[in-house]
Amino acid sequence: MEGKKLDRNSIIGFVIIAGLLIWMMFNNINKEKEAIKTDKEVANKEQVQKTQTESIQAAMTVAATNDSLVDTKLEGVLGKFAYSAKLPSAKEGNVTTLTNGVLSITVDNKGGLLSNVTVDNITTSNPNLKGNVQLIKDKNADFNLELHTTDNRVLNTRDLYFEPQLTKEGENQVLAMRLKVSEAKYLEYRYVLKPNDYMLDFSIRTQGLNDVLANSKAPELTWAMKTYRNEKSTSYENRYTHLYYEYEGSKVNDLSATSKDDTKEVKDVSFIAYKQHFFTSILLTNKAFDTAKLNTKNLVEDEKAKNLFTKAYNSKIPLAYTGGELNYDMNMYFGPSDYKILKSYNKNLDEIVPLGWGIFGWLNRFLFIPVFGVLSSFLPYGLAIIILTVLVRLIISPLTYKSYVSQAKMKVIRPEVAEINEKYKNDPMKKQQETMSLYSKAGVNPMAGCIPAVLQIPIFYALFQFFPSAFDLRQKSFLWADDLSSYDAVYHLPFNIPFYGDHISLFPLLASIAIFVYMKMTTGDQQMAQPQQEGMPDMGKLMKIMVYISPIMMLFFFNNYASGLSLYYFVSNSITIGIMYVIKNHIVKEEKIKAHIEENKTKKKPQGKFQRKMQEMMEQAQEQQRLKDQNKK
Repeated sequence: MEGKKLDRNSIIGFVIIAGLLIWMMFNNINKEKEAIKTDKEVANKEQVQKTQTESIQAAMTVAATNDSLVDTKLEGVLGKFAYSAKLPSAKEGNVTTLTNGVLSITVDNKGGLLSNVTVDNITTSNPNLKGNVQLIKDKNADFNLELHTTDNRVLNTRDLYFEPQLTKEGENQVLAMRLKVSEAKYLEYRYVLKPNDYMLDFSIRTQGLNDVLANSKAPELTWAMKTYRNEKSTSYENRYTHLYYEYEGSKVNDLSATSKDDTKEVKDVSFIAYKQHFFTSILLTNKAFDTAKLNTKNLVEDEKAKNLFTKAYNSKIPLAYTGGELNYDMNMYFGPSDYKILKSYNKNLDEIVPLGWGIFGWLNRFLFIPVFGVLSSFLPYGLAIIILTVLVRLIISPLTYKSYVSQAKMKVIRPEVAEINEKYKNDPMKKQQETMSLYSKAGVNPMAGCIPAVLQIPIFYALFQFFPSAFDLRQKSFLWADDLSSYDAVYHLPFNIPFYGDHISLFPLLASIAIFVYMKMTTGDQQMAQPQQEGMPDMGKLMKIMVYISPIMMLFFFNNYASGLSLYYFVSNSITIGIMYVIKNHIVKEEKIKAHIEENKTKKKPQGKFQRKMQEMMEQAQEQQRLKDQNKK
């Protein structure tokens, strides 16, 4: 019977497993079909757009050479928008250029879009590019509105010609780009460029097109961009190149910077930011977009190659008609990813600067950024980093002192702890009780050495986030480092070392040496302070290994990082070495520590509630163990 029962259970198990496998197979097939279907739909749409573009170009060519066929040919392709193609502005290469002291922008009549955006007075650090930073050039960006007309046409504004009208409103330059169906009916892109401002006012609106555009089909806005590599290190820049977006009022999130391809559909979107390491392009709207489909692709196949682009961003945003017309007031930002500049707009844009979450971001926003700003206002940036490091070390030096004193106390009582371990090696409960009693009498807290290290973690991580995000360090030199925001190569290798690179950076090397010296100074004391616990790994051996592993990890990890960050760690560890030397040789004497502990032993200290409770629990556990052993006998 038991055999039959097992056979029946086995059959049921096999049926369930087979069912799961069949379900998984069909599910994967359906997913593959959906993916193929989506790919086909995208390919078909791209083919339709390509055919349409070719038709429009052919029509424009005929219009330029044969006047008798102009109306028929253009209207057959463009419908009522053929009017715009007959205007004098409808010529390839017609552009309008505006400057305001910090930006130079070029707006193309074809598509009414920005065909060139240059950040003036800030040069690129990419050795393969020259001149000022260009965020848009050579058609690396697309800004298109897909229009559905009442006569069942699908037109893309990137293929159509706008008529420019440049005026001034006070000191502001106003460029109205109009895609016309008549003099009184048009689609308008309106750009407002203010003096010395990275932020443009931008609006999309229609005038009298409610009988031309089909209200039943929402126009889709496409904003795409391939981001140029503007910094020296491809891997370092790409690590900080993200697509950020704000949604549901003030929440800010981002797409993956490391995955090959990441897509997300979000609702209630108020800005989309195509952030590079030190520059960013942002589209903001006063009336939140209902939905937006966002995509980012990593274009870096080989970080050692001379990459021109880092990421490809794409946003598809359905727009909505209001009273049969389009009416969106927006802004465009093209400029530095500088925390201070972005924060000055009071639009939550500073959230795209990765300063860390929680307490880490708080330390950067309210402590390190203001303090560093003051220091760098009258000191060279390298010296400002050194002074900031000195201030940080002075602030946390009491923690360093307490940590060393705790280690010294543990070192002094280590023989007594070892004696207790040997005496009660067969009675773990009694051993623990006697050890705690010794700690209490001697006035030693075994956790005191760990607490200072834990308290330093927020400062360590905050500064780790601060230096790579500090735009002020970009292209600022110090000693042999020509750019504190990038690596300080002093020698280029003829080969590439995995995870290290093809160059030797000096500040990480110095920082690694400083870490090694510091760990050699403190490891012996830590080994003496921490007695070997039965059944636990030998911490002494582990710490000996870490003396060599930690500097190597530092060397490999920071070789491609900002030299300003490595400078901080080099100075910080050098100062710590000095502080530890002074404490060890001139402040904390082992004889005084021993005398102080012996004095504490003679004093009767009132137990705190926690200590009293712990002792009661140990005594109860010990009594229970005694009774259990007695019953066994």
